Parts: sequence; C-alpha cells; structure tokens
Amino acid sequence: MKQYFNLSQAAVQQIAKTYGTPTLVLSLEQIARNYSFLTEHMPGVKLYYAVKSNPDERIVRTLAGLGSCFDVASDGEILMLSDMGIEPERIVYANPIKTSGGLEIARQKGIHSFTFDSESEIGKIANVLPGATVLLRIKVDNPRALVDLNKKFGAAPDEALDLLRKARAKGLDAAGLCFHVGSQSTSSEAYLAALQICRGLFDQAAADGFQFRLLDIGGGFPIPTGTQKIDVAAMTDEIYASLKANFPGIEIWAEPGRFICGTAMSLITRVIGTQRRNNQQWYFLDEGLYGTFSGIIFDHWIYDMETFKNGAEIMATFAGPSCDSLDVLYRDKLTVPLEMDDLILVRNCGAYSSASATTFNGFAKAKIVVWEKICEEMIDYKSLPNAG
Repeated sequence: MKQYFNLSQAAVQQIAKTYGTPTLVLSLEQIARNYSFLTEHMPGVKLYYAVKSNPDERIVRTLAGLGSCFDVASDGEILMLSDMGIEPERIVYANPIKTSGGLEIARQKGIHSFTFDSESEIGKIANVLPGATVLLRIKVDNPRALVDLNKKFGAAPDEALDLLRKARAKGLDAAGLCFHVGSQSTSSEAYLAALQICRGLFDQAAADGFQFRLLDIGGGFPIPTGTQKIDVAAMTDEIYASLKANFPGIEIWAEPGRFICGTAMSLITRVIGTQRRNNQQWYFLDEGLYGTFSGIIFDHWIYDMETFKNGAEIMATFAGPSCDSLDVLYRDKLTVPLEMDDLILVRNCGAYSSASATTFNGFAKAKIVVWEKICEEMIDYKSLPNAG
C-alpha cells in the first residue's frame, strides 16, 4: 500500500499559486486506501471511523460509500452524520461520559449503541434510552502511546463485573467490552495484553450469566513519521490472529481515526516574516498553533516540514502569524536557511489538526482542497507528478 499521500515541489508551487496559502490538500484516494488496508488485514472487523480525528464531510462521505461505520463523541457529530443521511445503525456513541443533550439527540436519531466506564453513566443512559446496547470500556495500561487515553477513561478490570451487573439491573443490554490502547500506538503489544484481559473478563461474565456478543478494540493504529517507520501490516496481522484465537463467534469492532485520515492530508504554508531574535533566526509562517499546527499542543505531534531547499542547516525558531506569544511552533529546529515567501510542505497532518483549528485573531482556517478534484478540473495539474 502507498503509505501516505505526497506532493511534488511542482504541485506545491502550482497549488500555492492557484489557491494561496495556507492550504490543506486532501487525497480521498488515500482515505480509501487506508480504509481498504484495514479491511484486508482484519477481515470481518467492523470499522467505526473516529469522526473527531477529522470530520471533513468529504472524508465522511467517502468512508460511508465504502461501508464504514462511525464513532461519535457528541451531539454535534451525531447531527452532522444524521444530516448526511447516515443510518443510526452505523453509529456508536463512544464517549464514555456523555452529556444529557447528547443522549437526547441520540434517542431522537435512533442511535442504540453506547460505551460507558462508570456507575454514573449507567443511570444516565438507562433513563433516556431504556434497553440500550452498552459496552463497558476497560482501562488498559500503555504508557508508550503518544496520547494515553487510559489516564482519563476506562474502568479497572476488577470493577468490571460489578458495573456490568449494575447495567443489567437497570435494563441495559450489556453486550460486551471495549478498550482503547491510546493514540499512535506503535506495536501490537498493548493490544495483545488488552485482549488477554478481555478474554478473562468474557469468561467471568459468562459464568455470571452474561452472553457477550461484541468486542470493540478501539483505535490507536499508527501512521509513519519522519523518524519512525512502522510495520502496520505485521502489527494488524498479529492483532487479528489473537482475535481469531480468543474470540471466535464474537463480532469485533474497531475505531480507527488517525490511521484513516492522518496520511491523507498535507499542508502548504509560506514564510511571511524573517527576523533575528536573541541571536537566533526566526521564521514566521502564515499558519500556526491556532490553526493546523494545533496538533502540536493537543495531539503532541511533531510535524515534518519539507522546504525543497538544500544547504547547510541552521538552528531556527518557527512561529505562527497570531499576536499571541504562545504561537511558537518549534524552537531550536534544524532547517536550511529560508527566505520570504518560501513554501513549506507539511505531510501527514490530516488527523487532529484542522479538526482543532480555530479562527483566533480573525485568521481564517486553512482552506481544504481535494487533490483528485483539482486534477480533474484544472488542466495545469494533469501533468504534475504526485511523487511518493
């Protein structure tokens, strides 16, 4: 599989000339490739795209056409999918702590699948959606994940049976378990450990009269970075083998987000200012922490920046365009010397970037254009190489 969507220098220059900067370039073909990769390596696993990673309507519609289901975290995401005509049977409300408004919208739209990890959530769900199908989210340890979600969510395994009993007593359909090993998990180890925990809990629940039929293994599947090449094929093959061995006859769900959208989008940004400050070179870009680079703060992501220039590298500071002194992307970053109006390509920035961007200081969010669409519509692009 082509691991990520890439743009040549010629394509970057032409797109910047046509659309200006900052501009995000989205490849829907890469979205489809990433989705197909997971279905090929984990056949039969039902994929629920984590909408929060990138809710762009074109991504959602592409995935819907491929048969994907969807993981939502709020009433806003539910309404967006509903307005697009996506059936409630293809949606799981997978935020372990839901708002009362979110549950009411879920009821109105016919959503019936939920996750929970606390006693307080049981009553909330049962009051609004009697008989709803619920999965208990289990805490699993994985400090090696880029974002360790288990610091905030997940019931301890030794609390599981008590919570399941309470859900059953409230009339909920306790159908199984779920977990999330954390975002950008780079090996199968955490998944395999979590599956062993879940296998034991399945057995305990069966002895208590539960008839589990669902297991949701969450997301966390990684994407390549500039310094780390990951064999995702081997990783998913190991996970799938453990699923087949330990959970025969059980319906398996997964909630990929970053893996689907992360490698399908690139940012084109421009140097809008240069300055020497405190004996170091500074470069100001027309996109910053309040925009696409929000992932530096909220996702702990380190973005690869391609300048298409050669030369001896220097230490520099990269800053965004806003008036906030917080808006500094990187300090002491090695780069070749840059000049005003130089273009920079930032690959693999499709996940948790534009989704958390703001319009702080009145700066508009970076426009998003679809690579395949502009190639179809504009003759100038048809001869441009899409290297990579």
